[in-house]
Amino acid sequence: MFGIGGGSVRIPLLNLAGLPLVNAFAINLVAIPFSSTVGSIIHRKNICWEYVPYVMLGGIVGSVCGAFLVGLISNLVLAIIFVGVSIFTVTGIYFDKILPKLKDKLNLSPFPICTGTFILNFITGMRGGSGGSLFPPFLNMLGLDIRKAIATSLFTTIFTAVAGMMIYWRRGDIHWVQAFIVIAGSLIGAWLGSKLSLKSKPGWLKLGLSIFVVLLALMTLLKALVG
Repeated sequence: MFGIGGGSVRIPLLNLAGLPLVNAFAINLVAIPFSSTVGSIIHRKNICWEYVPYVMLGGIVGSVCGAFLVGLISNLVLAIIFVGVSIFTVTGIYFDKILPKLKDKLNLSPFPICTGTFILNFITGMRGGSGGSLFPPFLNMLGLDIRKAIATSLFTTIFTAVAGMMIYWRRGDIHWVQAFIVIAGSLIGAWLGSKLSLKSKPGWLKLGLSIFVVLLALMTLLKALVG
C-alpha cells in the first residue's frame, strides 16, 4: 500500500510472532529479491541503467558490512538500531519537505551515489534491509525523477538483498520453511496492497505508514527490553 520495502513491517511482525531478530532479518532478506523482481519487471521502462552500477556497488558493499556487524551485537542493540532506522525511514518519506535546500547542492554523479548508497545500506543492513525504503528518496534528492528512482531502486535491491542474505546464510540464520511461507505471503500482500493504494489518498498513506512503522519498531524494542 505504501510503496516501500516490506522490511519495516515484516521484521517486527516476525519478531512479535516469536522469531529472534537476527532470524527475522535473514528471512526478510530472502523475501526481498522475489518482491523486488516482480516490481522491477512492472517498472522496467523507468529503470535508469546509467546509474544502476553505482547504486549496486555502494549498496552491495554497505549491505555486506551491515550484515557482518549484526552477528557481533546483542538483541537489544539490534532492536535499538531497528527503531533508529525506522525513524530514519519515516524521515526519508518527508525528506523533500524537511531539507528542501539540500537537494540543490547535490548532483547525480558516481561518487555521491556510491557513497550515499553505501551509508544507507550499511545502516539498513544492520536491521536486515536492502535499502528499498531509503534509495528512492535518496536518488530523488540527487535529482532523479521519482518514478525512475523507484524503478532503479527495485532493480538494484534484488542484488543488495542477495549480498546481505549470503552472510546470514553462512551463519545459519535462515529458517527456510518460514522463509518460503513469508515469500508467498509477501507476494500476495504486495499485490493486494498495490490495488488498495490506488483507492487511497497519498497524504493519508504517508501518515498511516509513518505511524505504523514507528509503532511496530517501538513494540520490537519493548519486546527486547522485556525479554
